[in-house]
Amino acid sequence: MTQIAPRPRLWLNTSSMQPDQNQYPIDYLNQIAPQQQKPGLSTKMMLLIAGGVGLLLIIAGFMIFSSSSAGPTQKMQTLAARMATLQDIASKSQKNIQSGVLRSTNSNLAIFLTNANRDIADPLSKNGVDVKKIDKNIQTAESGDELRTTLEDARLNAVYDRTYAREMAYQLETVHALMSEIYNKTNSKSLKEFLNATNANLQPIIDQLAEFNAANG
Repeated sequence: MTQIAPRPRLWLNTSSMQPDQNQYPIDYLNQIAPQQQKPGLSTKMMLLIAGGVGLLLIIAGFMIFSSSSAGPTQKMQTLAARMATLQDIASKSQKNIQSGVLRSTNSNLAIFLTNANRDIADPLSKNGVDVKKIDKNIQTAESGDELRTTLEDARLNAVYDRTYAREMAYQLETVHALMSEIYNKTNSKSLKEFLNATNANLQPIIDQLAEFNAANG
């Protein structure tokens, strides 16, 4: 019986069949790799910026508070300039008024404005306004040139009393409105006291002019 020779054994290199212990999936390597930080502002820089913004807000708030405490400067200058102009017009108009009733009212008006222009200097000074240094643009706007022209035309046309009473009543109403605006926007005690007292003395004159206009309109 013929014997079959045994087949030679193939010796396999088992080391080439084993997975490399040092090889890992790419996703796994990405997960354990230190993450690169995205560029951005450091915490210190953020704190500095926040502090700077906070400081600016505080400064802005202080400036607004100081401004509101002192009162509306432009309106205060306008009031002072307007009352000075009206005093000059009232004083110079007395000689042109024919009606005895209107002459009496205008005399009271001239006295009122003289006292008001004297008394306003101190409270305005406390709020940073010098009545002798009114802004030139405000002086020009409150010169009263248009009103003077209107009154002169009325004199030439023999309708001075009626025109004067109507125009002056309107001007005093604007003074009243301006004082109300200033009163509502200022925290100055001295200025509020002046405005209250001045308005109390102004209202009767406005009423007298209204009565004259109603009777002669």
